[in-house]
Amino acid sequence: MDEDTVTEEAAMGDSGPRRPAPEPVAVGERTTLRPLRLADEAEFTARARQSRDLHRPWLFPPTDARAYAVWAGRLVGADDRAGYLVHERATGALAGYVAVNNIVGGAFRCGALGYGAFAGCEGRGLMAEALALVVGHTMDTLGLHRLEINVQPGNTPSISLARRSGFRLEGFSPDFLFIDGAWRDHERWALTQEMREQAP
Repeated sequence: MDEDTVTEEAAMGDSGPRRPAPEPVAVGERTTLRPLRLADEAEFTARARQSRDLHRPWLFPPTDARAYAVWAGRLVGADDRAGYLVHERATGALAGYVAVNNIVGGAFRCGALGYGAFAGCEGRGLMAEALALVVGHTMDTLGLHRLEINVQPGNTPSISLARRSGFRLEGFSPDFLFIDGAWRDHERWALTQEMREQAP
């Protein structure tokens, strides 16, 4: 989807009728995982603004309508990307998000994960469950064979989540991604379907 595309939902604005949120693609004991929509902008950006201190300097999710339209516009309806929102079942609160980027089919069947918890939902195991739901959905339903997570070496919580989720460290890439005005080094973590099947 191109950045200038406006869907019927977005054109309605706040004053028009709203379509119900799509059904979850996966449900865990404590979280649900559902597709991201353009219509989620207000809730998402409010939570992102509340979570600035938690996210910096590692994550920069959109905090205003314009940035959200660009970010979500790349994920919604795309063939090579997908976006999901994580909600806490007990409260309905938006707990976090997961993006599956650079989805490649054919002999590769791989995607790269990006994720973040929102303030008040970190350190509670919600994102660990949500990441397991994403792994199950992308491998069992979408047919991916491999998932990758690229993490800055100092981002201890994200590295811990990757490790606990069964991903293995495969390497180190200097100057890998342009984040916050500079090219940042990243560790490369990965999980394959075989690793998942062999996990205890």
